[in-house]
Amino acid sequence: MSCSSSSSASEDEDEGIDSYRKGGYHAVRVGDSFAGGRYIAQRKLGWGQFSTVWLAYDTRSSRYVALKIQKSAPQFAQAALHEIEILSAIADGDPSNSKYVIRLVDHFKHAGPNGQHLCMVLEFLGDSLLRLIKYNRYKGLELNKVREICKCILTGLDYLHRELGLIHSDLKLENILLCSTINPSKDPIKSGTTPILERPEGNLNGGAAVNLIEKKLKQRARRAVARISERRSSMGGIGRIPKPERCLDGIDVRCKVVDFGNACWADKKLAEEIQTRQYRAPEVLLRSGYSFSTDMWSFACTAFELATGEMLFTPNEGQGFSEDEDHLALMMELLGKMPRKIATGGARSKDYFDRYGDLKRIRRLKHCPLDRLLVDKYKFSEIDAQKFKEFLVPLFDFEPEKRPTAQQCLQHPWLNMENPSQNEVKSEPSIEKVNVGMRNLQIKVGK
Repeated sequence: MSCSSSSSASEDEDEGIDSYRKGGYHAVRVGDSFAGGRYIAQRKLGWGQFSTVWLAYDTRSSRYVALKIQKSAPQFAQAALHEIEILSAIADGDPSNSKYVIRLVDHFKHAGPNGQHLCMVLEFLGDSLLRLIKYNRYKGLELNKVREICKCILTGLDYLHRELGLIHSDLKLENILLCSTINPSKDPIKSGTTPILERPEGNLNGGAAVNLIEKKLKQRARRAVARISERRSSMGGIGRIPKPERCLDGIDVRCKVVDFGNACWADKKLAEEIQTRQYRAPEVLLRSGYSFSTDMWSFACTAFELATGEMLFTPNEGQGFSEDEDHLALMMELLGKMPRKIATGGARSKDYFDRYGDLKRIRRLKHCPLDRLLVDKYKFSEIDAQKFKEFLVPLFDFEPEKRPTAQQCLQHPWLNMENPSQNEVKSEPSIEKVNVGMRNLQIKVGK
């Protein structure tokens, strides 16, 4: 659950009213106070499976914060205590708040009609990187912006891994937030919003349920309009002009790593199955153990998505094979055959591989190296594709211990190019592509 200016959940859904019961969410109204009147609820930012998050005004510091209110059932309270432990360690080790990781401001308990809720107060941040990609119409960002974002993420990961011994275990676009909002009007400071210090008149107990019902009706109407618009577009789509890319020049792309609900200490792991599907590393699929290098695989998937606007791996279940086996096949189509000792070394290896290290049910693979994918599908120039490949491919090593660390990645030449070209993201078909033999200049990191 992100603590941002916008929900990390689906834009077309809300948490529903069914979970506002004993053991569930706490019903919050604008103007409600928490922690003895210190924090005043302003508006809802988002929700997750375990909690809702509200923009709140801190009357002591005169600052806006994100107030995360956990469900009250014991299992949710236990999850919140774990997250508070992690976030407290992060804050204690970064007094200057310079490591590009979200900061815990305060935590407390709040008693309500549905039980006692653990609450976390976090710094207010902007939109998620997923929302930035959506705002950019699912087109890749300029590579200079990708570099800037990657530096922030890697600084955060280096701090978590090397200084704290923490594995994030769920790195993805939704769990990285910009330090400010895409739309300045949604930033309570930039927009000059006057804080609400008391409950508005007429906001009665039933307000939360009524607001949810009204919102659901509006969402259904918007979806219906969107479907009609899509049909009309498809009917006359041959001559349709594609929407131009948005200008992102005014957007500050500095960002922070957030959502530590699934994080764990490297020497005290909580679960075997971690990571969101599309960002999951092969060692997690095969149950062969994981460490900090698993976060680096997810980081590489995230970097690719920032540069192209699309996920790198989107496996599907098929006739005779599982989603996991398709995922492994997609990896090998891009990166080559998995070393036999890796393919056969996990607790679940026998589910997917034979003793020779070949997939049991997917025999024909369509190989396409990463640089060719970038050039042919995403219209990168040859030189940009080669340089980006040199940065990413070591992070996709099937042998986890060979992947570069976050600290090593921060020193990579691609990340520190001094004069990136203005039009480096995509090459126009009319421009002749030049291969300058970058293979001879390949720099291997972390070997």
